[in-house]
Amino acid sequence: MINKIGTYACRFIALVLLLLAGCQKEMPEETKRESPKKDYIRKIEGKNEPIPDETVSRGEVLVAYSGCADCHRVDTKAKGPAFRDIAERYPVQPAYVDMLARKVITGGFGSWGNPIMSPHPNLSLNDAQTMVYYILSLDQP
Repeated sequence: MINKIGTYACRFIALVLLLLAGCQKEMPEETKRESPKKDYIRKIEGKNEPIPDETVSRGEVLVAYSGCADCHRVDTKAKGPAFRDIAERYPVQPAYVDMLARKVITGGFGSWGNPIMSPHPNLSLNDAQTMVYYILSLDQP
């Protein structure tokens, strides 16, 4: 009886492996699709307001000394999204600057997939807004 059960178990495992191997087949080229960058960014439409040069400069310095580079890069995705991708998504408007600054301070997740952004409670709202202005300026001509 034990031998019979072992035989059935081996057949079951072989069947499962065959099914899994069948699922590994390449899809035909015409059905393959790469997700375009737009899906990753999900741009929010809106008019950009001007950002004073001194705000951009101050924000760049604050970002450089804040440890943002532990998780973000300017042009490439790291643990978190690239700063240029953030700039491409959000228009330069006070409401978005305030929302993003508060997210920098309180932390968050879900806007860019699974990464979790740690809170930065020691940042003032004004400094966080200045940093966000710098980040959003990276999509400006």
